[in-house]
Amino acid sequence: MPQYLSLFLKGLAMGAANVVPGVSGGTVALVTGIYERLINALKRCDITALKHVLRADVKAAWSHIDGAFLSAILLGVGASIFSLAKILEYLLAEHETLTMSFFFGLILVSVFSVGRTVRAWGPGSVMMLLLGAGIAIGIALLAPASENAGFGYLILCGVVAICSMILPGLSGSFILIMMGNYALVLGAVGDLNLAVLLPVAIGCVVGLLAFSHFLAWVYGRHHDQTVALMTGFILGSLVVIWPFKNTLTTVLERVGKPPKDIVTGYEWFVPALSAETLIALAAALLGGIGLWAVERLAGGTSR
Repeated sequence: MPQYLSLFLKGLAMGAANVVPGVSGGTVALVTGIYERLINALKRCDITALKHVLRADVKAAWSHIDGAFLSAILLGVGASIFSLAKILEYLLAEHETLTMSFFFGLILVSVFSVGRTVRAWGPGSVMMLLLGAGIAIGIALLAPASENAGFGYLILCGVVAICSMILPGLSGSFILIMMGNYALVLGAVGDLNLAVLLPVAIGCVVGLLAFSHFLAWVYGRHHDQTVALMTGFILGSLVVIWPFKNTLTTVLERVGKPPKDIVTGYEWFVPALSAETLIALAAALLGGIGLWAVERLAGGTSR
């Protein structure tokens, strides 16, 4: 029972991370030592599992997909998203700098935590690290699209967001910002708007099952290069999470609806030394210490 409580808590942390733009639940999974088991469990949600279910052999299906592990993680993720969405929405709206400072410190420490799991750093691993950082920074510099509530586009948002959520360093929430639908989806979670949540959920299921097969294959055969690439993603995501930035917005006029502010980009800056800056640095330090504590409680990333 304590083992599954621990897994549920890790799921809670993953769900909380996925709500914050720039933070990835995959990073939490990697740091807490459950990443490889997670993608392998997701990969096993396949034809073999379906055949067991059709034969009414639920026990065999449950064993095949590592059901106890997977259900504990997914319950934690789901509980976290639905319980923390409103809280994090409030914190990002009212205390954005402090909230992002906390996560900046957390992610900065995770760069070292994940990077040290590379068994042997060489030219290939270094190149993958730089490639991952370049991709993450490039995504951060893209101009966000406009909001689109079309059924097909919401499915696509689900596919792309869930793939980025399980990749350490690539934030599903930030991808939704780039696709223009972060505010729409976050609001739908809080209001239980099924017209938005259902197509996103369909996309998430399709993307998760398809992408986990590829990820498990490449992770098993090219471990160091894959982890180095993920470390680069995490390193590059610090650009997104940098707490000292101005959000650039424009007003979108909508027929029959009130005007809506949409994000068009960010303007980064280095803050002057002040009490507010020191408090933000303290929040970043707290985030780093929090990640270190989680890693210690999880027994490290080497499992």
